[in-house]
Amino acid sequence: MEERRLTARVLPTGATGLTGAQAREAARTVLENLDPHAAGLDNVLTVVSELVANATRHGGGATGFTITAHDGTVTVEVGDRSTRPPSLRPWAPDVPGGFGWRLVNQLATTDIKIHSGGKTVTATLAPEQTGLSDRNPQPA
Repeated sequence: MEERRLTARVLPTGATGLTGAQAREAARTVLENLDPHAAGLDNVLTVVSELVANATRHGGGATGFTITAHDGTVTVEVGDRSTRPPSLRPWAPDVPGGFGWRLVNQLATTDIKIHSGGKTVTATLAPEQTGLSDRNPQPA
């Protein structure tokens, strides 16, 4: 049986841009029909939160958000206004901040695409991280 591809796309409204809460809600909506393990859902929501927070803090605000679930893999894409790619800070547990990008890279494989309006950061979580590897969604 062919698995469905579930996608949600959220664009920011108003001057405040996309919020982490809006992105997490879109992620929950996509994943609720797939019934992920609690730890898998936490992993996805952590990546979503960190990417949107980084876009807000370092990229001039999130300009778009897309989440796609297919064959147990979840792909999260967050666009922002900066062309500067994220970078890992040296490990400094006594210094606040600097853990988000490291955490995203521990949970997912990442890719950065620079474009004229900024960049898009893509994080792909494997089935082992999403908890969807042994689950088959039923057609709606």
